[in-house]
Amino acid sequence: MNGICGIMALASAQMYSAFDFNCPCLPGYNAAYSAGILLAPPLVLFLLGLVMNNNVSMLAEEWKRPPGRRAKDPAVLRYMFCSMAQRALIAPVIWVAVTLLDGKCFLCAFCTAVPVTVLGNGSLAPGLPPPELARLLARVPCPEIYDGDWLLAREVAVRYLRCISQALGWSFVLLTTLLAFIVRSVRPCFTQAAFLKSKYWSHYIDIERKLFDETCTEHARAFAKVCIQQFFEAMNHDLELGHAHGALAATPASSAVPATTKGAEEEKEKLRGITDQGTMNRLLTSWHKCKPPLRLGQEKPLMGNGWAAGGPRLPRKEVATYVSKV
Repeated sequence: MNGICGIMALASAQMYSAFDFNCPCLPGYNAAYSAGILLAPPLVLFLLGLVMNNNVSMLAEEWKRPPGRRAKDPAVLRYMFCSMAQRALIAPVIWVAVTLLDGKCFLCAFCTAVPVTVLGNGSLAPGLPPPELARLLARVPCPEIYDGDWLLAREVAVRYLRCISQALGWSFVLLTTLLAFIVRSVRPCFTQAAFLKSKYWSHYIDIERKLFDETCTEHARAFAKVCIQQFFEAMNHDLELGHAHGALAATPASSAVPATTKGAEEEKEKLRGITDQGTMNRLLTSWHKCKPPLRLGQEKPLMGNGWAAGGPRLPRKEVATYVSKV
């Protein structure tokens, strides 16, 4: 997942370099266009980072599941979400940093806020009406249509706004780096016990889900294999009966049943006694509604759609009997 996030970060930088930024150069649209370029792609990259993380479904399942016999720990849920969010935020942070360091977006958004009285011909600025001044300054990002050099040199305004944008960009990089350092290094030092607990049970939930999926896959494979074998054996038996023209009709029913092969017996052992659809559906429902408690050796037998009442299982007592031959 870290590798995928790194690839997405590099992809975001490449996307921005390949993106053709075209400022509308209109007073009412420059700010909206720049805000969309600055915020919409990071939001998309953040959602993609969450979608590509397989733990999102695990977090949603753990958050929405019924408590049953296992209480939900909010600290574990927060740790899981923060772990996913930290990885998913890498690409959006790269996009915002590259956008600010480039300066085009900031130039388009704040070109109408350039102090003309300080950087340009201050004696002519008060004579222009505000709408006309805003229309003139909004064309600063577009050199082919800018016609206000008599009021403000375009190169001066561009350098002024890009300088501010790059300063904000490096400040953003510094702040995010410091925040990442604090979250990753300093926070566990003050809450080490809680951090270790949340980390352990987060790993446990992930491993438990994978093992459950693997067990269900193994059971489904064995179930399908036995079902297919029984189907073919039944078809073979029906064909043999048809070819015999009634000769086997007098044969006892017990002898008509085909012998079960050794491989079929091994597959049936993998079924763990669950040999029909209704029982399997009840098991899956019980796993979702009432997961077993986190106390090894004290599980209660599964009955119906839940766990039957009863105390913990008692340890077995082994008794050895010696018989002497006389």
